[in-house]
Amino acid sequence: MAAPSRGAIPVPPHKRPRLTVLSGPSGVGKSTVVAHMRTVHPEVWVSVSVTTRKPRPGERAGVQYHFVDDDEFDKLIANGELLEWAEFAGHRYGTPRRPVLEHLDAGEPVLLEIDLQGARQVRQSMPDAQLVFLAPPSWDELVRRLTGRGTESPEVIERRLEAARVELAAESEFDVTLVNTSVEDVARELLALMLHPSA
Repeated sequence: MAAPSRGAIPVPPHKRPRLTVLSGPSGVGKSTVVAHMRTVHPEVWVSVSVTTRKPRPGERAGVQYHFVDDDEFDKLIANGELLEWAEFAGHRYGTPRRPVLEHLDAGEPVLLEIDLQGARQVRQSMPDAQLVFLAPPSWDELVRRLTGRGTESPEVIERRLEAARVELAAESEFDVTLVNTSVEDVARELLALMLHPSA
């Protein structure tokens, strides 16, 4: 049996989907959109971030976040196990690299919900990723959402508002902007982008 020639080109497997990143200012409703996607569109694999912050009421480990301490987070960084990571409001957040790549390689649409710093890191490490900016209907509505949570101190809220101003100014860095007037509409538009991304 003849050996294959050195110049033979292997048949490519199924086309690997683009990674989709959802970002936007704190309080814009990213988590609500992602929770809706998990329930209504289970065909989309949603990456679960690692964080050093404590769980909020109702949050479960491995569902909203993987909760770790600072030492564990340091090890993840040192071992190159995070696709991106960032510090926000005194806590660190990161995306485990391996599961993201495994699901993309399996041909599944993958969604990351991360902040602006993380989105910029993903753009550097995976230039073909699709970055989607989730915008509030208005600044006043964003302020109302941030102050209405009732889970943070005034100092933390002020930091979040300041960060939101910076994040809103970065909208032009993203490929697509979706305005969060309705969770159902945004989820539908997001799914369409993931299944039929622009080249």
